[in-house]
Amino acid sequence: MDLDDLLRRYFATDDIEAVPASALAAGIERCQVDIGLETDPGKRFALWTLLYMLGAAPDLDEVFESHEEREAARNFMDLLDATGTT
Repeated sequence: MDLDDLLRRYFATDDIEAVPASALAAGIERCQVDIGLETDPGKRFALWTLLYMLGAAPDLDEVFESHEEREAARNFMDLLDATGTT
């Protein structure tokens, strides 16, 4: 899943800064529903990373079944935090 595709799917634009607050909340809610329904680990990870960057990610234990998936998510958090992007 490409980030721009996810942004267009959930927020109807690839410019997240242009999304009004109400549309942002609605898109986040749709994404949270979809992450709960997604069975593909890669797609679930992509949805989680988007939600993490938006400050709305569920706990790792709720999303990722395996230790390896949780470690990958922790690594992503550490890398993103190191860049000062969050």
